[in-house]
Amino acid sequence: MRFRTAIRNIKQHTNGWLYASLLGAVVVLLPIFTIFVSLFQPPNENWQHIKQYLLQDYVFQTVWLVLFTCLFTVLLGVTLAWLIAAYDFPLRRFFRWALVLPLAVPPYIAAYTYSTMLSYTGIVQTTLRNEFGVMPNPEWFGIMSMRGAIFIFTMFLFPYVYMITRSYLEHQSGSYIENAALLGRKPFSIFLFIVLPISRPAIVGGVILVVFEVLSDYGVSSYYGIQTISVAIFQTWFGMYDVDSAVRLAAWLMAGVVGIFVVERLLRHQRSFAASTSKSRPLTPKKLKGIRAAAAFMFCGLMFACSCLIPVIQLIVWAAWSYDDVLTPAFFELTYNTIGLALTATAIIMVFSVITANVVRQQSNVLTYVLARSVTSGYSVPGAIIAIGVLALFIGLDQWLAPLYARMGLGKAPLVLSMSLVMLVVAYVVRFMATGYNAVEAGFEKIGMKYTEASRLLGLGMTKTFFKVDAPLIKGALFSGVILTFVEIMKELPLALLLRPFNFETLATKTYQYASDERIYEASIPSLFIIGVSMVSVIVFHQLGKRLNS
Repeated sequence: MRFRTAIRNIKQHTNGWLYASLLGAVVVLLPIFTIFVSLFQPPNENWQHIKQYLLQDYVFQTVWLVLFTCLFTVLLGVTLAWLIAAYDFPLRRFFRWALVLPLAVPPYIAAYTYSTMLSYTGIVQTTLRNEFGVMPNPEWFGIMSMRGAIFIFTMFLFPYVYMITRSYLEHQSGSYIENAALLGRKPFSIFLFIVLPISRPAIVGGVILVVFEVLSDYGVSSYYGIQTISVAIFQTWFGMYDVDSAVRLAAWLMAGVVGIFVVERLLRHQRSFAASTSKSRPLTPKKLKGIRAAAAFMFCGLMFACSCLIPVIQLIVWAAWSYDDVLTPAFFELTYNTIGLALTATAIIMVFSVITANVVRQQSNVLTYVLARSVTSGYSVPGAIIAIGVLALFIGLDQWLAPLYARMGLGKAPLVLSMSLVMLVVAYVVRFMATGYNAVEAGFEKIGMKYTEASRLLGLGMTKTFFKVDAPLIKGALFSGVILTFVEIMKELPLALLLRPFNFETLATKTYQYASDERIYEASIPSLFIIGVSMVSVIVFHQLGKRLNS
């Protein structure tokens, strides 16, 4: 009976919006499904060699990188969040939003910047030798290793943990912390036994984002010589020209991602904290004085300098040395390529996000719940996996369309779609649909359903209601979604490296190419362009959030 009722409700609400949202879900899920199917296909000889001699090392290196990065991002992110939320000290308001800016610096750009700065001929060792007469041991500055990769990921990914934890502490933890202080708890005891346990859901949310970023990385791991599974996928694809084994490696990485989800859900289910009242009191910062205020200021200043200020200043210096060689018509062409590609993918993502979010909020049933989870699933999948899945899907599509290509005079089995920008755009849509969808969903939740229902009662259809009523009310959320999605696409490296057509470059791929060729100074200008757009977007997003919350 329930099944018949559900079918009846689905038929009652079936319209073009639902069909379009289902199409978006199919586009996101097909590449992921293609990866899982590869597990049931017979392996080739290369895979047997990889499995016997290399796979264990790939897994261990990936696990160690993820574990230590998560540990240090939690230590740094939670400590900074606690300082900013609980205490008042000089420049606290500035650090509150400035500590988010490291997210504007892609880790692969930070990796080659720091490795050059700390090299024997870099500014650090050169200054010590020439200005202070100190002959340091070069091993002290050896960053191109596992510990160096952990340092880079920690310094440029900790804002994920910092942002979510700080927001929770500022808005939800006031009563808990004040009660603990009244009962005689010392600040360190409050932090250890009160703040950490109640903030666990926020911390876990930030850590999961860090895990996704590390697993998706190719630039840092490849440049520093860390043999992660993502690097192995690239090497298998481009080194052995073995797409089948690359797909199988992607399937193993996908299985690991699913395992992380399962463990996270089990941990969250076993221990949870809930407020005993619906009223939550914001946390009032306690003013620090003297040495404590100076220590808090110096700690936040040091973290901001290492994670944002120092690498950006170094890139500006390098750009001043190399702009004559880089700012050529070819550079402006790849800038045009990057912006055009990012705008195209962003537009498609926002259209599908609006359609799906509008369907989900107006139809509360199992189908729409699955729909929402489906369109956002791509963000939790590393870029290398999505690239492999999209490639396999488009190769299969080209094979299916081969008779049509033959009739058009293109040959018996040409690769048309899988050698075009369409494949890269689809990969961007799969990877970053969640970014646009989450922003639109938040906007719809803020306005509720009363205006929409009033419009429908007055006789307007779903489409007219959206353009006349909903769109003006959620324009802030739409703008936020466009900003976040555009910036993520601009910074994305693995998808662009794997799926771009021949002789097509983006700012991200050109930056990586310069760095790989040891042309570090030339890499600074495209890097600064990416960082500049990202920083402006972060600042605009911050100001927009303040305006919407005020």
